[in-house]
Amino acid sequence: MLKVSGVQNPELTNAEPRVCRVVIAEELGLLRDAFAALCESAGSYLVVARCADGLQAFRAVLEHRPEALLLDHELPGLHALELIRRVRQLDPPPQCVLLSVRQDRKSVLEALRAGATAYVLKTGPGQHLLDALDQVRKGGVYLSPLLDLSSIFAPARKSPVEDPLESLSPREYQVFMMLVEGIRAKEIAARLELSPKTVDTYRASLMRKLGIHDVAGLVKFAIARRLLPEQQCKTA
Repeated sequence: MLKVSGVQNPELTNAEPRVCRVVIAEELGLLRDAFAALCESAGSYLVVARCADGLQAFRAVLEHRPEALLLDHELPGLHALELIRRVRQLDPPPQCVLLSVRQDRKSVLEALRAGATAYVLKTGPGQHLLDALDQVRKGGVYLSPLLDLSSIFAPARKSPVEDPLESLSPREYQVFMMLVEGIRAKEIAARLELSPKTVDTYRASLMRKLGIHDVAGLVKFAIARRLLPEQQCKTA
C-alpha cells in the first residue's frame, strides 16, 4: 500500500522544533488570509509574505528565504511550476507545497517532476495542509490522501498512440491546461515567460497530437477526461 508521506531525513527528525517561515502565493485575498491564519494557528509556522501572483512570490522568496513556499496551482503572473523550478535552484531551496484542484495523473506527476515536495487538494480539510507542511519540513514528501495514488504511480498501460495525452510534453501539457481553463494565449505567454508565437506553436503541436482542431474541442476533451474541476465543467 502506498503511503501518503515519503522517506524522512533522519538528520532532521530528531532536531529541535523551530518556527518555519512560509511564503504564501495565492491569487485570491480571502484564501491567502485563510491559509495564513491556518498556518499560524499551528504555532510552528510564521507567514513572512503573502503574494497574489508568481512574480511577487519569487521576489518574496529571494527576500525572505523561507523554509516553505505554499502556492496555488493556478497562479497568475508566473506559472506555478515555473516558480517551483526557479526557487528549487536556490541554496538552500524552500520546500514547495502545491495547492490544487487537479487530481489527474499527469498534473500530479508534472508537479513532482518540477520539484514540488507536497501536493495538497483544495477540496480536502485544512488539516491536510498542516500535515503537508509538517512532513516537508522533516525532509519528507506529502501527497493528499484524497488522490488515487495507485493509479497515479501505476506503470502506464497505454501507449501514447492509445492515450494521446501521454504524448504531450510537459510544456505542451501546461499550455493545454491553461487553454481549457479559458486563459488567453497572451496571458499564457506571460505566465510561462514565452513569446506569443511560441505559445501558438505549442498550441498547434498539442492539437495535432490530440487530433483536435479548436479550443472548444480541447475543453470537451478535458471534460471527458475529468481534467477540470466540477464547477468549471458545469459552466463549460
